[in-house]
Amino acid sequence: MKLDIIRWGAALGVALCASFVTAAAADYPAPKEGEWVARNFKFHTGEVLPELRLHYTTIGSPSGQPVVILHGTGGSGTKLLTPAFAGELFGPGAPLDASKYYIILPDAIGHGASSKPSDGMRVKFPKYDYVDLVESQQRLVEEGLGLHHVRVVMGYSMGGMETWIWGERHPGFMDALVPMASQPSPMSSRNWMLRRMLIEEIRNDPGYKGGDYTTQPASARLAYANHLIASAGGTLAYQALTPTREQADAYVDKLVGSLADVDANDLLFAYSASADYDPSPDLGRIAAPTLAINSADDERNPPETGLMDKYLGQVRGGRVYLIPASEDTRGHGTMVLAKFYTRPLAEFLQALPAK
Repeated sequence: MKLDIIRWGAALGVALCASFVTAAAADYPAPKEGEWVARNFKFHTGEVLPELRLHYTTIGSPSGQPVVILHGTGGSGTKLLTPAFAGELFGPGAPLDASKYYIILPDAIGHGASSKPSDGMRVKFPKYDYVDLVESQQRLVEEGLGLHHVRVVMGYSMGGMETWIWGERHPGFMDALVPMASQPSPMSSRNWMLRRMLIEEIRNDPGYKGGDYTTQPASARLAYANHLIASAGGTLAYQALTPTREQADAYVDKLVGSLADVDANDLLFAYSASADYDPSPDLGRIAAPTLAINSADDERNPPETGLMDKYLGQVRGGRVYLIPASEDTRGHGTMVLAKFYTRPLAEFLQALPAK
């Protein structure tokens, strides 16, 4: 089954610098942070955490239509509050205008200010996977925030993969799904190979000490930086940003320096969590209209494999918007630049039945 692939031109505004933050901030309501504790949370392994702390950020009034937006690996809800993402999506007249929508940005287990290995448990922290992330988020929204239905669940990268799982496990909980920078196919190929290499580099570092280190093992930052360069950034963008060796060296130095706060256990757990990701057997359970958004230069989800065609065809009403590659896109990282998909997202949301 061939998918309904929608294409728009690549010239959707001025080029962005490497920081991704050149757009002016939109005038959306001030973010509010909160925390809710899930009691006796049971993980897929059978492990139980008496108190699972779940941090979240909200924008807009609780009387608005709820929208859950899920971040990528290593991120957090607050890290989405950039001009290039929130500034493009949450302002007046934007697709997710916060005067109409109630934006909910959870910190996933193991990320941000939610419970994570570095809080003290280290490798004794429960081994979580993406199903655990989704179930904790669903409890946060329903039990913690008192919402029994949301307008949209969307996310990118890890958050995109979670979005597919949300649709399968809670098919009546949302009106629409927008998974981005992801595919509803098993974790495999280069995507897993690079994750596996990151995990092994950390585990095999003598400084890791089985996770009981007193100082961060040197491998953590280097392995993370290597993974990011190899699997995100965009081929055309890297050539434009770093056309000389000196510029490439400067880029690497800046990237490694920006990862100074990375914790090895948090990183290892976060990437290990993707190992059993495979929503493909239950795609038929998804009931909500689904708009998948990917970029043509996504290193982790290359469209030429045909996997999106193969699996999204099993989702009733599923379609994909493929962003053309250019010097302005950023490969797997393109989704933090919302200007590339504000139009198709707005049209998709406007076409949904009123609730």
